[in-house]
Formats: sequence, structure tokens, C-alpha cells
Amino acid sequence: MFPKIKFAIDFFICCWKGSAKYYAWLAFLGALSLIFFFGLYQQLTHGLIFTNMNDQVSWGLYESNFIFLVGVAAAAVTVVFPAYVYHHKQLKSIVIIGEMVAITAVNMVMLFILMHMGRVDRLWHLIPVIGIFNFPNSMLTWDVIVLNGYLGLNVVCAFYYLYKKYTGQHPNDKFYSPLVYISIVWALSIHTVTAFLINTMPPRPMWFHSMMPIKFISTAFASGPSLIIIAFLVIKRTTALKVEDEAIELLSQIVTWCLGLALFLAMSEIVTELYPSTEHSFSLKYLLFGKHGLSGLVPWIWTSFTLNIIAFLLLLNPKFRKNHKRLLIICIMVFIGVWIDKGMGLVVPGFIPTPIGEFAEYTPSLFEVMNSIGIWAFGLMMFTMLAKGGIGVLTGEIKYSCEPGQGSRRNKEPLVCHPFCSGHPGSTGKEK
Repeated sequence: MFPKIKFAIDFFICCWKGSAKYYAWLAFLGALSLIFFFGLYQQLTHGLIFTNMNDQVSWGLYESNFIFLVGVAAAAVTVVFPAYVYHHKQLKSIVIIGEMVAITAVNMVMLFILMHMGRVDRLWHLIPVIGIFNFPNSMLTWDVIVLNGYLGLNVVCAFYYLYKKYTGQHPNDKFYSPLVYISIVWALSIHTVTAFLINTMPPRPMWFHSMMPIKFISTAFASGPSLIIIAFLVIKRTTALKVEDEAIELLSQIVTWCLGLALFLAMSEIVTELYPSTEHSFSLKYLLFGKHGLSGLVPWIWTSFTLNIIAFLLLLNPKFRKNHKRLLIICIMVFIGVWIDKGMGLVVPGFIPTPIGEFAEYTPSLFEVMNSIGIWAFGLMMFTMLAKGGIGVLTGEIKYSCEPGQGSRRNKEPLVCHPFCSGHPGSTGKEK
């Protein structure tokens, strides 16, 4: 059998093999995904009328998750960059997990974009030449291009590396290294372009400032590594993959300083907007204190501030960073706090008030919540299975077994067998 086909088959089988707890976790996520399919059917057949978005607030929970998850996808660079540029050995051995996070996050982004468009038949407008792509004038078209490009880079890099590991070969540096370095730069581009998507709108004063891209990157490099740390801690406890403490420590330091920078930028924005207190500060005033009796977002943003500030103060203490039980809780706090800050604390208040001064509150509908929970469940299931297959390759649970003298039919070069492969000259044939 061709090695590539056997790799795909073995990887797929490994994704579905696990303990009772593994199957229970997949079943739980699968049940939540069914909620998404019900909500998806309702929305695709009837349109966005099932949401609480309106003429005044046309972006809601879907766009909040979209913007947040682009940051999570970009944050994979916090693992890839030190692994390949600074040759951090502890991260390089598990860098695949970060790339799996990126692949999953971009797929979730696309699902949230689909939900925002209301009906699936509108997707053809995003296809160049065929649809009304409006390239290069529309910033949204640039976002579509960079997201799909980033997804392709991560898929190629991750599975090429795993395939070489599976067959016992070394990656071809002339092919692999350029893709890795391009993906590092590309990771920054996807969240920068997403920031440009909203900060190029003069009628939205809360978004219309040059600090937005820096704020997006800093919050992304706080929430994304937090999720990766959570994944590492779970993997370390439940699988045979060795995750060194040094790798977790490095990521926790990145979270600490990027979260501190994000809090500093938030403070700067508050002082800049509220000290002169012009009509351009109405959105921020509404978000922080409420306005005209409307205060639906006030509890959200203060919860975000509380979680992020407490988490930052705890992370400053190395004892908390090195205590993995406490670090797990802190990372969950950061993840939730940044999700609120970039969602309900940024997307929604940007529309309130409208350019003509109308105040209209927005609360997600039941269908929006159902669809969002379902997409998150689907994403967690996808990441779980991708990580399971990747761990199977990294730990040697699945490997390519070749016959003596068998080689690649394309280049006629012999494959390099593992020492424990049944076809290896030094093998006794009894090894597992």
C-alpha cells in the first residue's frame, strides 16, 4: 500500500481509538453539535430573522466569536516561532498541537462566518471571479484570502511533518522550513487584517483608531496561548506524550506580558476617550456605565476586567505559573476574560449608538446561543481528534511498517525504517 494512503488510514483510525473517557467526551461534544445542526437548519431555511440582530446592531454573537477565534488561530505562532526560530527543543517536539489549534480555530471561524451570512447560497459571493468579491476594495475580501491561506499553510506544515515522522524520515528543509517561516508572518497578518476590517470605519468611533491592530495581537497572544496551555496540561495528564514543564513555563510568560500589555492598552483607551468626554466617547460610556437607562453590557465588561486583572496579578508570581493546577484555572480566567473583551465588549458596543445617535440594545437570541455552543462543540471535537491522531504519530503508537528494500515508487529512494519496524535489518520481528 502507498505510504501516504496508509498514513491517512492509520491517522483516521487512531483518531477514533481511545479509552471510555475519550468516547464519553466525544459523545458529549457530539450531542452538543446536534444542537448546532438544528439551529443551522432553522437559520438556513428562514434567514437571520431567528437572531436578535437588527438594523442598528447588525453584528452580534457570531461576529464576536469570529473575531476572537481569528486571534486564537494566530496565537499558534507563539508555539511555532520559539520552536523554529529559537530552536526551543521542548516546544519543537510538541509544536504540532499548536498547529492543530490553528487548523481548528480557522474552521470554526468559517462556520461563524457562514452563520453570519444567514444562508449558505450567499457564500458564492466570497469566491473570486464567480461571485461579487469586490477585490481589492473590500477589507473583508482580504480577510477571506489570508484566513484560507493560513489554513492551507497549517494543514500542509502539520501533516507533512506528521507524515515524515510516521515513515521515520526527516522533513525536507528546503520545502518545510520556508513554509514554517511564511506561516509565522502569515499568522500576524490574519489578525492584523481582521483589525483593519473594523478600524477602517470612521462612523464607528470606538473602533476608529490605529491602536486596534496592536490590541488585537496582544489579546490574541494572551488568550491563544492560554488555550494551548490548557490543552498541554490535559494532554500531559491523559496521554503518553511528554510535555516538558519548560514549554508550559515559556507560554505562561508570553500570556503574562501580553495580557499586561492588553490591560495597559485598555487603560489608555479609557483615559483617551473619557478625559475629554466628547460625543465620540458615547460607545465606551455605554459599555462601562450604561446610558439612557440601557446597561445590558455593563456586567459583561466589568466581569472581563475583573477576570483579566486578577489573572494578570496571579501570573506575575512565578509560584502560580509553575503550579499547574492553579495555572489551569488562571488560563481559563484569561480565556473567558479576553473572549468577553473582544466580543461583547468590543463588537456590540461599536454599533451603539448608531452614526445618527440611536441607542438600541442587543441580546443574543436562543438560536444564536445554540448555534454558537454547537460550533464550539464541533471545534473541540475536531481538535480532540486531530490531537489524538497527532499524538499517536508523535509517540510512535502508529508508524509505517515497510518490507526490506521497499522504496518510494516516485523517486525510487528507500524509506528509512524505524529501528522497531518489522522490515528493519536489525529487527527480530518480535518487536511491537
